[in-house]
Amino acid sequence: MSAPTHAPAPATTPPSAPALSAADLLAFTRRIASDPALIASLPLDPEGRTWIRLDGPGGSEAWLIGWPPGTGTGWHDHAESRGAFTTARGQLTENSLAVRLPSEGWQSLSLAPDVDRTRALGAGTGRAFGEHHVHEVLNESATEHAISVHAYYPPLPLIRRYSRTGPVLTLEQVERPADWQ
Repeated sequence: MSAPTHAPAPATTPPSAPALSAADLLAFTRRIASDPALIASLPLDPEGRTWIRLDGPGGSEAWLIGWPPGTGTGWHDHAESRGAFTTARGQLTENSLAVRLPSEGWQSLSLAPDVDRTRALGAGTGRAFGEHHVHEVLNESATEHAISVHAYYPPLPLIRRYSRTGPVLTLEQVERPADWQ
């Protein structure tokens, strides 16, 4: 597995290819996260996240991501894609919602109590999730970089970004692949 130096066009799945499950994606991210040479190849920036596009299995989209201390994604989802990520170095925190939100037709929602979940994911620990999973991922360390491997199937059609104030979640932006590749 080698990391390309540029972001290729999103992969497409041949009609005969079987769909990848979230468990398949997690197995892939765990395998790649255990490759010390690949993990060491990611350039790290002290100010912002860095990433390299990887060749994911079966038409999936995959990324190796570096997280400087104190960085995070903000609240977002991956639309109709299922996914997985594994921490390769350091520790990441995932805050997520244990409820499926409507995919369209709303701008702001008041969340019910007890829908918040938090997971600490140390090196070698991974997480798989289904479609419409809303979460944020953070490197809460004040001093250490974290590195993780992420995979999505089908390749991300869009990412919806949210802001959150207490129990109120507000849709702020919809990004398409051209915005992050």
